[in-house]
Parts: sequence; structure tokens; C-alpha cells
Amino acid sequence: MQTDNARRWWALAVLAAAQFMVIMDTSIIGVALPEMQKDLGFSQGELQWVFNAYVIAFGGLLLLGGRLSDLLGARKVFNTGWVVLIAGSIVAAAAQTAWIEVVGRAVQGVGGALIAPAAMTLLMMLFAHDPKELGKAMALYGAAAPAGGTAGVFLGGVFTEWLSWPWIFIIYIPIGIATLAATRLLPAVGSRRGAVDVLGAAAVTAGLALAVFAIVRAPEAGWATTGTVLQLLGAAALLLLFFVIQKTVREPLMPLGIWRVPRLGSANLAMTLLGAAWIPMWYFLNLYLQQVLGYGAFASGASLLPMTVLLMIFMTAITARLLAKFGAKPLIGSGLLVLAAGLLWLSAVEPTGTFVVDVLPASLVAALGMSLAYIPAMMAAMSGAPQEQAGLASGIVNTTYQVGSALGLAALTAVATSQGAGRLGNLPALTDGFSAAFVWAAAIAAAGGLITLLVMRSDKALVAREADAASGAQGERAGV
Repeated sequence: MQTDNARRWWALAVLAAAQFMVIMDTSIIGVALPEMQKDLGFSQGELQWVFNAYVIAFGGLLLLGGRLSDLLGARKVFNTGWVVLIAGSIVAAAAQTAWIEVVGRAVQGVGGALIAPAAMTLLMMLFAHDPKELGKAMALYGAAAPAGGTAGVFLGGVFTEWLSWPWIFIIYIPIGIATLAATRLLPAVGSRRGAVDVLGAAAVTAGLALAVFAIVRAPEAGWATTGTVLQLLGAAALLLLFFVIQKTVREPLMPLGIWRVPRLGSANLAMTLLGAAWIPMWYFLNLYLQQVLGYGAFASGASLLPMTVLLMIFMTAITARLLAKFGAKPLIGSGLLVLAAGLLWLSAVEPTGTFVVDVLPASLVAALGMSLAYIPAMMAAMSGAPQEQAGLASGIVNTTYQVGSALGLAALTAVATSQGAGRLGNLPALTDGFSAAFVWAAAIAAAGGLITLLVMRSDKALVAREADAASGAQGERAGV
């Protein structure tokens, strides 16, 4: 469905704003975590649920959100997602206890899982008829993600320092209402007949949540206790059930034949390990700045801006050129290894350290690695898929990144807690715990880099397709 030219670009602005807000929701929370911990009574180990509740719901339901967009109409699902996100924001802002805060964050994640795939579907409906316009639209839409991450880091510090942490959720209410008012610019498509694999969506989301819960509780309960073992076995059974369901139902969320697409498996493995290394780094760096160096929320957010600005510049202006020249495989492999180097450098943090010496250079190296690997991994996952499966491939790679983020954060929080990160006020113990998390995150990133370089296929046809897509997007971006 096409609309007039001016209306299409106004519609793109609405979709880019949605992408901006969904990504900002994952970054704005970081600098507010210590204040939320004080007010709501989270333990050091439980604090990660403020982040992981969102990620589990978002990642676990992304494929369902895409399926609902296909069946019910993308604009309807987009609008519903915003209503759910606003409701979750109200709950999170008003929370007086830790568990209500976690519920609010999970509801926000459900909203994000409806918004993100619906927005991509709407973008394709608006611009797929013209490859040049599509390249330009994708470049602008893609730039909204790092911009949202950067804004979230800054605004989280501003709101927490000078207002209060609930404002990081309150901000979504007027923005969500304004977005809903503007959705009349988006194309409307009627619903169509088809089945919704609710059981599959429930199995994968519950399995992921149970796995994270087991890993979070294991340092306190014991890894070999009956409860921990049963929880991990239950999580594995639920995830196995998801794959059985996908094989047996007529209209699955994730047709298993998609995994025959060249490089989809290796690209998703790389994306899983990238999320498992990057998100814990960002999480523990926030805690180090505030709980060890004594930074306030605004100073902590400002300290992360150089890293997020570098990410935004590289992802929007440089990575596409490198991808066009070298293809995805060497960038993913080298990017993960550079990230590992930055994380290993961060592991040398000291209880009496300084931002300029202990944080800034290492965080910039880590951000460089992330910016080299992320977009090429996305392209590698999608480049081999036929056009009719491109949306599914995109949904899968986004899901695996979120799954890797949740499991990585849970596992490395367990590591950090076992090494002293649960002893608030004891700066050497806290630093030892955070340092251990950085070391293991570096090991995860290094493993991802080596596996990519050894396993990912170097298919000339796929490299040419990646180069064409990257060159087209870069050329259109230069003309904006």
C-alpha cells in the first residue's frame, strides 16, 4: 500500500520515534538502578530483574508480535503496543515494592514486543515499492536506535539526579499518547485469517524466564541443590517444547526450515554472544561508577555518553562502508575480539580508580567492538534469506540478541555476586565482583569472535548482497 510522498516521510518519523523509544527503554534504566535499589529494596543480585523483566518479555514475544502484525494488521498491533507500553510505564512509575516494579517492566517489554515488529512491517509497506527510498528509510530508521540509546543514558541521569527515578517511566506516557495521536499517518491494513501460536510463545518466554530465575538464585541456593537443578531442567524442557511445537503446528512462530538459510545459525550465535557480553558490561559499568567511584546518577550517565556517541557515529556513518568493503564475517569476528579486549581492560578497574584512567579508554574500545559487530551480524542473518522470509530472519536475530542479553546478565551477575559484588559498601569486594564479571564477559566475546571466524561461511554471493545493501544504505544516508 502506498501513500503520497510527504505523508510517507511523516509516517517514517512516527516509526523512527517508536524505534527511538523502544531502544531508549533499555538504556534509560541503567543509571537509575542504584536509586531504585534503595527505594524499592532490591538486593544486589535481584536488581538485574529491573532490566531482565523487560528483556525477557520483549525478546520472548517478538516473534509473536510479528505474527500478530501479519494477522491483525500492523497499525492495530502498533497502537496496541503503545497502549500496553503506557500501562506498563504507569505501573513502573508508581511502584512501591520491588515485585510491582518488575511487573511494570515486564508489561513494558510486552508493549515493545508488539511495537518493534509492527513498526518494521509498516516501514516495508510504505517504502518497499522503491529500493532507493527503502534504503534511505532504513538508514533513518536504523539511526534512531543508537540515538535512543544515547538519549536514554543522558536522560536517565537528568531525571534521576534532578527529579526522581519514576520520571524515567513517566516520560513515556505523554510521548506514547502523542504517538497514538499521530498513527493516523500510518497505512491501515485489514486482518486476515490464520492461527496464532500462543502455546509456542508461552513456552519460549516461560523457559527463558525460568532459566534466568534459576541462574539468579543459584549463588544463594547452590548450583547443585534440588531446586536449582529442577528449575534448570524445567527451563530446558520448556525450550525443547517450543521447538517441538514449531515442528508440529501448522502455522508456527518460527518455521524450523528457516535455519537452512545460509549463515543464519552462525550469525545468530554471534548475536547471542554479543548480547551476553555487551549488556552485562553496560550494567556493571553503571554500578561501578555509582557504587564504587561514588558518582551520582547524572555524572554516571554523562560518563557513558562518550561510549554511546562513538556507537552512534560508527553505526550510522562508518560500519556500513566497512561492510560494503569487507563483508560481514571479518567485521563480526574482529568486532567481538575488540569488544573482548575492551572488557579485559575494564577488568583492571580499581576501588580507588578514576573515570579517565579506569573507564574511559576501555569503554571506548569496547564500544568500537560493538559498533563493528552489531550491524554486520544483523546483515549476515538476513542476507541469505529469501524476501518472503526476511522479516522472520530479522525477528529471530533480534530475539537471539535479547535472549543472549538476559542469560548473559543472569550468569555474570551470579559470577559477580560470588566474587563479592553483593557486599554493598565494601569497595574492594564490589570491585572484585565487577572485575570478575568483566573478565567472563571478555571470554564470551572472544569465544564469539573466534567461532565466527572459524565457522561462518564466506559465501561470495552473500558478501556481494551485503555489500550492495550496505552501499545503498550508505549512499542514501549521505544524501539526507
